[in-house]
Amino acid sequence: MSSPDAPDLYEIQTKAAGPSGSLPLTQDFLLNQPSGNLFGMSQNAAMGWNAADSGRQQFLILSTQGGLRAPDGKPIALGYHTGHWEIGLLVQAAAEEFRKLKAIPFAAYCSDPCDGRTQGTVGMFDSLPYRNDAALVFRRLARSLPLRAGVLGIATCDKGLPAMMMAVAGLRDLPCVVVPGGVTLPPTVGEDAGAVQSLGSRYAHGIISLSEAADLGCRACATPGGGCQFLGTAATAQVVSEALGLSVPHSALAPSGQPVWLDVAKRSAQALFKLKEQSFDISDILTPDSIQNAMVVHAAFGGSTNLMLHIPAIAHAAGLKRPTVEDWIAVNRRVPRIVSVLPNGPVHHPTVRVFLAGGVPEVMLHLRKLDLLNLDVLTVTGKTLGENLDEWEKSERRTKFKEILFKKDDVQAEDVIMSPAVAKERGLTGTLVFPLGNLAPEGSIIKGTAIDPTVVDADGVYRKEGPAKVFVSEMGAMAAIKQGLVKAGDVMVLAGIGPMGTGMMETYQVTAALKHLPFGKHIALLTDARFSGVSTGACIGHVSPEGLAGGPIGKVLEGDVIRIEIDRNTGNGSVNLVGEGERRFTPEEGAKILALRLPRKDLAPHAAYPDDTRLWAALQSIGGGTWGGCVYDTDKIIATLQAGQKALSGTGE
Repeated sequence: MSSPDAPDLYEIQTKAAGPSGSLPLTQDFLLNQPSGNLFGMSQNAAMGWNAADSGRQQFLILSTQGGLRAPDGKPIALGYHTGHWEIGLLVQAAAEEFRKLKAIPFAAYCSDPCDGRTQGTVGMFDSLPYRNDAALVFRRLARSLPLRAGVLGIATCDKGLPAMMMAVAGLRDLPCVVVPGGVTLPPTVGEDAGAVQSLGSRYAHGIISLSEAADLGCRACATPGGGCQFLGTAATAQVVSEALGLSVPHSALAPSGQPVWLDVAKRSAQALFKLKEQSFDISDILTPDSIQNAMVVHAAFGGSTNLMLHIPAIAHAAGLKRPTVEDWIAVNRRVPRIVSVLPNGPVHHPTVRVFLAGGVPEVMLHLRKLDLLNLDVLTVTGKTLGENLDEWEKSERRTKFKEILFKKDDVQAEDVIMSPAVAKERGLTGTLVFPLGNLAPEGSIIKGTAIDPTVVDADGVYRKEGPAKVFVSEMGAMAAIKQGLVKAGDVMVLAGIGPMGTGMMETYQVTAALKHLPFGKHIALLTDARFSGVSTGACIGHVSPEGLAGGPIGKVLEGDVIRIEIDRNTGNGSVNLVGEGERRFTPEEGAKILALRLPRKDLAPHAAYPDDTRLWAALQSIGGGTWGGCVYDTDKIIATLQAGQKALSGTGE
């Protein structure tokens, strides 16, 4: 039997008096403005804004907020991840600052998925495609507020923040500022959010107990907000946003939920208001020189390989030339890595320590001494990068945060962000290497700095030759690792899981297992998929062409002998088929053998591959594919469609 209805259920009102006051209309407004502007003012009053103030300047706050928090911070409905859980507090802080500035703040949202939550699941098939779709939604939301004077974008994590940067980059004639959403704290005792993703593999090999796994997994994310504690894709994207000049100085990697984090939102709102007064647009900030700066800072931090996809996409959205592989190689050959942080080390400092050590501005001070930065670029402060660095160098914040780092964690700032000389002395090497060879004729990528130093030869070169263990699904690879079917000396090959097979999923499950198993450092990994920013080891991804596009990686057979060489000093690398069974041959002979082979019969798109992602894969391939940033190049897509229509209609031309 159903419970009786509450009495107030039937207390229904059919009309209301409406807001008090009147709109600030003028004769000119009524005669010359579109009806939408009048309707918008009426809506402002209906939602409770003071009618007399409804004609003020409007600023739009876009964010990736997710979940629903009670006033005490407890969940009413969960978000997908900590990275967007507290973002509403940043939105509120920014909005209140706009109100103080006598402006009208608007807020709109497009939440984002969690790459950690979807690891090893078909949810990962939507991860990279989401980025493009969200950027479109954000831009549509911005354009749908006709009187917006500027856009403040707030985002934190792996795909939401790149999407936000792509979105504002495409709003070329508007002032825009990006607020990086900060980081979560590590547990006082326990493991970081990256390490716990290997608990299953470690348990399977008897390294940890069930109770230990349950305890470690519970405490990995020690605070409820912010991106993960390591320099993965989320943290790297925050660093890149600041390096591009899109974010106010010393905003990346702030500890979520704390006063200094809220201060970033307030400073960002002030900066956006000032940009509008100065008539600076996003096109004044995003330039070829600022893109170059971002690549340089990425290399100095030792950032995620996923930014190889995101920085070109941001450049494309801004109407700029996308950096090429050759550009990346040139940058990584001349820029030293100087940050000691999870997951690369050598000391695994969490990202909050990088923030306290001075963050992006501190790294840039070192890079300025090496003459590696374009200092005349404009930033969202309305000042040049050089002027920002001058202020940071003399700032009270810089001194006090370093003191806090030593007082709280007994860590010297200079041991987290090192001088280039000290970094070299401690064995830090360049970040990215782009191996070529008969298995990757169009290229591949590896974070050379993340290879375990104990398997690198004294001359700084990683050399590996071993038999291929071939898998056409991540699930199959993980099962083999847990069952002990992959052994030291093997080269794991994961084929058919690039854009055409899975939407270019991340394979962090596999790399995490290899990192945390005692023999894992003696196994190499080769795939046409990509890696999480926290991945480490001899892991080569983005192998092109992908297997399902006829690439040689899709022709590798069990037991084939693969040779890998990665020179971490020069940035050169190669990955080649050099043997079948007991027979050995040159890379040139290997290329001929591969050319004669047919793709593996078990190579196919995943059975759960969504149509949405299949469409994304087709569109991004026209736009330049992986090396072009997996973007939608509208002109090329339209030209391709028109050519196809002509061919189908038989008109030729």
